[in-house]
Amino acid sequence: MSAKEYRTASSARGGLLTVAKVPNIAFGDRVHIRDQQGNTRNGQVIRSSDEEVLIQVFEGTSELDLESTWVRFLDEPVEIALSPEILGRIFNGLGEPRDYRPPIVSSLRRSISAAAFNPAARTYPKEFIQTGISTIDGLNSLVRGQKLPIFSASGLPHNRLAAQIVRQAKLPDDDSRFSVVFAAMGVSYADARFFQEEFASSGVLGNVVMFVNMADDPPVERLTLPRMALTAAEYLAFDLDRHVLVVMTDMTHYAEALREVATAKGDVPARKGYPGYLYSDLAEIYERSGRIKDRHGSITLVPVLSMPSDDITHPIPDLTGYITEGQIVLSRELHNQGIYPPVHISPSLSRLMKDGIGKDFTREDHPHVSNQLYALYARALETRNLASIIGADELSTRDRRYLEFADAFENRFVRQSEDEDRSIEETLNLAWDLLSTFPPQALTRVNETEIAKYHRQSV
Repeated sequence: MSAKEYRTASSARGGLLTVAKVPNIAFGDRVHIRDQQGNTRNGQVIRSSDEEVLIQVFEGTSELDLESTWVRFLDEPVEIALSPEILGRIFNGLGEPRDYRPPIVSSLRRSISAAAFNPAARTYPKEFIQTGISTIDGLNSLVRGQKLPIFSASGLPHNRLAAQIVRQAKLPDDDSRFSVVFAAMGVSYADARFFQEEFASSGVLGNVVMFVNMADDPPVERLTLPRMALTAAEYLAFDLDRHVLVVMTDMTHYAEALREVATAKGDVPARKGYPGYLYSDLAEIYERSGRIKDRHGSITLVPVLSMPSDDITHPIPDLTGYITEGQIVLSRELHNQGIYPPVHISPSLSRLMKDGIGKDFTREDHPHVSNQLYALYARALETRNLASIIGADELSTRDRRYLEFADAFENRFVRQSEDEDRSIEETLNLAWDLLSTFPPQALTRVNETEIAKYHRQSV
């Protein structure tokens, strides 16, 4: 490793350090900054020219005396040490241990800035993943290799839902559970402790790699954390042939850190002050998931983001929706009614669901049951709106049945406890219990064979 050391720091602002007259420095190189107390801070080159180099300092630039600052360019990218021992460990956004255990010692080190998969090497995501949550498994199924985000908002239980998915996710016909890479950005100490205790008490912590950035940690560290997590996921999936589930929370904190750094750099802002390259930056992260031809392993990505002001048209959820294959939307109204998980059925969808359900994956009636539940619930919501205008007493007997279905659907199908792990068979049987409150002739999305086999009034 060759290194170059300079004492020409010219300015420090917002976690960014400018060093003048430093030629031949590569974008993305690691940097060590030694301050006036002799302490070392870590950095990464984010802009380079012969006139000056711009460095993002992960520990921040506060109390940095420029005249006494030495900057050492290491001529190597930011890397992470990889070995099977990363499972069960907790790291920060720089890949350093947060669990008071020794660092990983390995000859294998990889740059966190790996390229997205070659499209020609990809294979189509398929194979149903059972999360044990009926609203996901039954209506918005997750398949292996998919990117399926959770759109939440402040005060909603997305952390509890993410922890439940981590505990319960598995392939129904495979005895092996997913290895999990969990990346938390900008979380409170209470949330970080919640995740750690949840995983430890359920016995899955030994199969989880955690990367945690606290709310009071440097924001720029959030820019490397998801890349650290995905590099670890790629190692587990394609070196060790594991199925890997990557859960990231909260991508809104990542985007806000990106905006903060972009503003300090002087980049031209776009929508709501976020940089114009927010889309490509998010895509660079999300597209590192998927499946590769002739490889057993896979990476399935579930990013969690909180929508500012509950606005689904905000740039972060809006751009995420373009890149990913659907979304699970949480409802404040259902949450206020005490329903967990408060999944808002109408705007939620999984675009790859059709490729992971049915006879060869779940059960032959699954696609039709899902369509029928959507149709009945949509009609029931229209009826509920009508009742709020004219009163429930003015409704017809048929419309009252739809109202009863909506209440039963939300309280029996949507609602379940945090420790309730429903199999896909249990979810589909519960769906038929609800469908059986209607006469067979009212069910137009399921076929006669399925009605004869599963409809309670026809059995």
